[in-house]
Amino acid sequence: MQHSDAELVSRATKGDRRSFDLLVEQHYSLVYNTAYRILGDVDSAADATQTAFVRAYRSLGRFRGTSAFSTWLYRIVCNVCLDVLRSTRGNVVSLDATDEEAIGSHHRQLRDHSHEPSFHVEQSERQRAVHKALGLLHEDYRVVLVLCDLQGFSYDEIAQIVQIPLGTVKSRLNRARLALKKALAPDMELFE
Repeated sequence: MQHSDAELVSRATKGDRRSFDLLVEQHYSLVYNTAYRILGDVDSAADATQTAFVRAYRSLGRFRGTSAFSTWLYRIVCNVCLDVLRSTRGNVVSLDATDEEAIGSHHRQLRDHSHEPSFHVEQSERQRAVHKALGLLHEDYRVVLVLCDLQGFSYDEIAQIVQIPLGTVKSRLNRARLALKKALAPDMELFE
């Protein structure tokens, strides 16, 4: 039986650790996937996910409920990821993890699966190109692009998560898409 976030948050704030464990179970995959797509590294994403849940647990008493728990949690994970990016500026982003297990079960495929071996090679090359290009984007652009185009959040939800005005979300997203297109230009033949 799956409990609502509101019910679990209410119980967790009263000291029920099992309720918070259930919140972690319900949100882990999407939180990890978001962190992975922003950071581009399996280990960094795992660390950021753990840090985000620890921060959420410690701050649960300050959760006002004016937004959904998931929005509040995504705000935390985005802030953790931005902290990581700021502290590692100039470091090389790992592009080694391109298999489905590392990326998570929620990533979007560029086209339908095929049983041809060449398809898997091409798909892996596309994933590497996208991860490399994402790693080149400024962190502010990367966050909104990941939340919108890869995680499926609306502009309004992104504005709440990142705590920026709606117009800023739209302009960052536009700039992010242009920058991503430019970064992918040398590898465009992979996407034709």
